[in-house]
Amino acid sequence: MATQFGIKLAVHLITNHFGNLVAKVCENLFSHGALTLDQLVRYSELTKDQVKNSLLVLVQHNCCQAFVSAPEDDDDDVDRLRVRTQYLVLFDNIIHRLRFSKFLETVSRKLDEECVELLDGLLRDGRLTLKQMVDRASQGKENAVDTKVVREILNKLLTARLVERCPVPEPVVSTSFKETTTRKRGAKSAKIFEAPETLQQRVVEAAVPGDAIRFSFTADMKSNVDRETNSDDDEIGSVQQNDEKEEEILWRANFEEFIRHLRHKALIENIRTQHDDGTATVLSAVLEATKTVEKKVKMENSVPLSLDTITAEVMKTDTGRTMTIDRIRASLSQLGCSQRMIVDDAYSIDLKKIIERAQNEEVESIVLKRYGRDAYRMFRLLSKDGCFHDTDQIAASTLVEKKEAPKLLYRLWKDNYLYMEKVVATGVKQTTILMWKVSKPLLWEHVLDEMYHAALNLSLRMAFEQEKDEELLNVPKDKLKEPGPLQKKYKRLLNVWLLLGSSLTKLDEALMLFHDF
Repeated sequence: MATQFGIKLAVHLITNHFGNLVAKVCENLFSHGALTLDQLVRYSELTKDQVKNSLLVLVQHNCCQAFVSAPEDDDDDVDRLRVRTQYLVLFDNIIHRLRFSKFLETVSRKLDEECVELLDGLLRDGRLTLKQMVDRASQGKENAVDTKVVREILNKLLTARLVERCPVPEPVVSTSFKETTTRKRGAKSAKIFEAPETLQQRVVEAAVPGDAIRFSFTADMKSNVDRETNSDDDEIGSVQQNDEKEEEILWRANFEEFIRHLRHKALIENIRTQHDDGTATVLSAVLEATKTVEKKVKMENSVPLSLDTITAEVMKTDTGRTMTIDRIRASLSQLGCSQRMIVDDAYSIDLKKIIERAQNEEVESIVLKRYGRDAYRMFRLLSKDGCFHDTDQIAASTLVEKKEAPKLLYRLWKDNYLYMEKVVATGVKQTTILMWKVSKPLLWEHVLDEMYHAALNLSLRMAFEQEKDEELLNVPKDKLKEPGPLQKKYKRLLNVWLLLGSSLTKLDEALMLFHDF
């Protein structure tokens, strides 16, 4: 969901990382959608070379995807022969640049420092071949790092699905939308409207290779039959060719898998806060056992597992080894595995409900801090009920004074936290009754936009502080250690960076909760 301030934040990040020219191209892609090279030149008023180089930078850092528009049925022969390459900006991948430190922390926790170093290179440079990774690892060392060593490290990341092959450079994608019809048994054929995929979803899906190739080193996808018919000389030659091909394959960080890890972490910590370590351990075991078969990041329910499978997974942890089967069963009940969620003795956890509860708590905390406890109680009542209430009902239910209730409700409505409708009651005397409600889809979008705005302000402030004290950063460290005005200024700068950086990190966790989870 690219909101107004979300786009501004994305353009600011591109400006900060790659400069004004690349940001101008990026901004035009946000403003006009998918564009050809000639259209970008016209809209941006830059030279063709400048636009081309800017696109290469965006593609290199996975912020843009090229695709070819498929010919339509009504196109003439000339249009069908014309190659129509267009460029689409990838909003999510740009925002993920805020999370690189979280991605590195994930690898540090799950793998080792060698994997962290290799991933750091991929995050910094966007896309790398195996040869480029070897060259990067060999920098500043007397002896070059062996290719086999780097290959083994990369293989660890591939096994964990934290690194993937780069997508197809220019997939062919249809930009037209067609309604689908389905025929129900025993009924007349009826058209059923299905929400169409966005163009970005289509392009990304078409560009991503299948899992067999996406996480594989094997460059040559020949069948086993072909290999058996080859002579020994041919086999040696094919191995050498495969080694050469492997060095040419481009690799990148798999953002989807990192977001899945961060979502699982958020789910577990939320349950730990709400219940206890035992329940969090059971949820962690279920998510760990099913992560490889999850079809998408935003899974509404966990993949069903039998009690024996869950117990075996729980017993792998120190906390789990202290738990009995009855305790595990009780934890599953706390996680919302009611009888209707258990099918064929397989348990499934409602993950969407956990996320929604966390989102509700986040918005309620914003209302409490900004508008006070009385407004918080009224907002919480409307949020839980999910239906219209009039002013008097709200005031009576939340024990708020009748004079104060309309003022607070009006403030919440003015700031887009409530939805209001006027109902005219006819009787002896015609009166207008104000009805209030929390419309969560609209509110969530508004809150997300406010968070993007806050993240943009924090990023701008960090850039301002860095620019203001840029000369201080060039002073030798020995002088900064000496007591005096320079040391005070430097300590102030470090404290400001620490405060702004931690605030941005915490805010980004809330952003992911509403946008990515």
